Amino acid sequence: MRPQRRSRPARDPQLRTVTVGGRTLRVSVRPGDGTLTPLLLMNGIGASLEVLQPFVDALDPRREVIRFDVPGVGGSPRPVLPYTMVTFAPVVAGLLNQLGHREAVDVLGFSWGGGLAQQFAVQHRRRCRRLVLAATGTGSLMVPAHPRVLSRMMTPRRHRDPGYARAIAGEIYGGTMRQHPERAAQVLHAHTRLGPRRGYYYQLAAGTGWSSLPLLRMIRQPTLVLAGDDDPIIPAVNPRMMARMIPGAELHLYRGGHLALVTEADELAPVVDRFLS
Repeated sequence: MRPQRRSRPARDPQLRTVTVGGRTLRVSVRPGDGTLTPLLLMNGIGASLEVLQPFVDALDPRREVIRFDVPGVGGSPRPVLPYTMVTFAPVVAGLLNQLGHREAVDVLGFSWGGGLAQQFAVQHRRRCRRLVLAATGTGSLMVPAHPRVLSRMMTPRRHRDPGYARAIAGEIYGGTMRQHPERAAQVLHAHTRLGPRRGYYYQLAAGTGWSSLPLLRMIRQPTLVLAGDDDPIIPAVNPRMMARMIPGAELHLYRGGHLALVTEADELAPVVDRFLS
């Protein structure tokens, strides 16, 4: 009988708590083998770091992957004071320092996290080697979603009520959620730790009035803009504009909706791996 292949515990995600600039963050690090540049993931609004687990699992196992919960979301305690994209970017840089990463890493921002990733790439350009912007836009100055979609995004209810998530999934997420809305509830609720509602509103407020439009020409890192052709939250005209305005950026427009990075991870992770490598 062939012996069973032993698992590699060194590559299992390691959870820890890190305090930077007075803000305590729950952090996950999936170790790599040191041959590839580490990848820092920035998540969407109201979503704990577990939501991106299917994407992490589909990435090259040699790549170290760093994730964190923003204050008040997932396992991170709620913030004492509000924060903005501008004031939180240095916290992310400090987090990398505490994890021992003084050199540049690759950065992927998903949805709300894409805004933070854009700010980080400009504000801390020497810490970001390559940039991936997935299902994201330019903030307050962009072609907006339908008002009904925006109204659904104003509360964290979809993260807390699986029945509600199923009911609105097709309308706000598009793509395969139109035929299989139950998958949205699975994505948002399976293995997800929720922080207090206030954390969601802090995160929402952090992007209020912020726009990356004045910053796009200042993004000098090689950039991949990853967008769905059926994303009600981020209409496709926005990523197309971003790809034109960011010098040398590549646009990958896939068939799908807002959550495809998670629900179709096996298709999109290789696209990201190829770009980063």
